[in-house]
Amino acid sequence: MALDTENDDEQASAVDPKLLELLVCPLTKTRLIYDASARELISKAAGLAFPVRNGVPLMIEDAARPLTDRDLQKR
Repeated sequence: MALDTENDDEQASAVDPKLLELLVCPLTKTRLIYDASARELISKAAGLAFPVRNGVPLMIEDAARPLTDRDLQKR
């Protein structure tokens, strides 16, 4: 039986849907959008993408990256 490490990585990095319902942007207190392919929580209002590492969202401004115009067009 072959191990599917990519699938294991995706599951470990996925955000629990119940947690996602509760999380809001720490700066604007607005709803977040989960981008599974980038493993980020997107705050359009703040213009930031917060990374998710090992299923844990890093919800501090210093960990976030600014959204680009291209990022905003995708949403």
